[in-house]
Amino acid sequence: MFSLLVNIPANATWKQNGVTIAGGHGNGDATNQFNWPWGLFVDDDQTVVIADYGNHRIIQWKNGDTTNGQVVAGGKGQGNGLNQLGRPTDVLIDKETDSLIICDGENRRVVRWSRRSGTTQGEILIDNIKCYGVAMDEQRYLYASDYVKHEVRRYQLGEKNGTLIAGGNGEGGGLNQLNGPRYLFVDRQQNVYVADYNNNRVMKWNKGAKEGIVVAGGQGNGSALTQLYYPNGIFVDTLGTLYVADSSNNRVMRWTQEDKKQGTVIVGGNGSGAGANQFKNPVGLSFDRHGNLYVADTENIRVQRFSIE
Repeated sequence: MFSLLVNIPANATWKQNGVTIAGGHGNGDATNQFNWPWGLFVDDDQTVVIADYGNHRIIQWKNGDTTNGQVVAGGKGQGNGLNQLGRPTDVLIDKETDSLIICDGENRRVVRWSRRSGTTQGEILIDNIKCYGVAMDEQRYLYASDYVKHEVRRYQLGEKNGTLIAGGNGEGGGLNQLNGPRYLFVDRQQNVYVADYNNNRVMKWNKGAKEGIVVAGGQGNGSALTQLYYPNGIFVDTLGTLYVADSSNNRVMRWTQEDKKQGTVIVGGNGSGAGANQFKNPVGLSFDRHGNLYVADTENIRVQRFSIE
């Protein structure tokens, strides 16, 4: 997730009913469908790009066009050709080069696709990485989580090995460990937030730190306000407030700097279902510059937008 600077008031609330802005037409590979929408990214003009996991493609939906998306990477079946993707899990837009940077999970690589029209294939930036989440900081360093090595590394573009930033001490629940790290967020100070999936917590690794700090969850899996149950997409606003897609609790939570012991539910939390105020395994999460919330509601096969009130 690129640290799009989003100012959200500390007392903000969101409409409880989401509006479907992409998908919602069942599971399939038409341009108005998904086969499991996973990670997503919202551009300045409210264009949403989504990792369409089961269709092995990245699809883009322009603001206001709720009928059809456009395939901008992959979509040529599952495979490891440069024109193909294999179960992509995350995507971001690199403004500088006007390209997409994609976690191509099954192919164990991070790839870059130009957004210029006529692009038919990508290039490999990093290989031999079981990547799940990608992020970029303002200095254009790239961060990627490896959920098999239980670590996060930072790369200068063009560099293959990167620098260990978080985890890397084997699978576990210690403060210097991760267990199945998924999505990432990097703030302006280059502190890295990690959705530590199997530990049911979100960790913050301050720049240069040898261990992380638990900033959400970490109290075992459960549905109490002190707990998370398989956290996925994360986002941090300019106040340092953390937002988490709490997947197995079918809710999105907010955790403030002041209270790391418990969060509040901002949308969802109404059981698993297909209602406008419900989710079924929400995975990706992002905001636009106005503070509207976007959620990849994975098993409902749709992307929901919740307007800030």
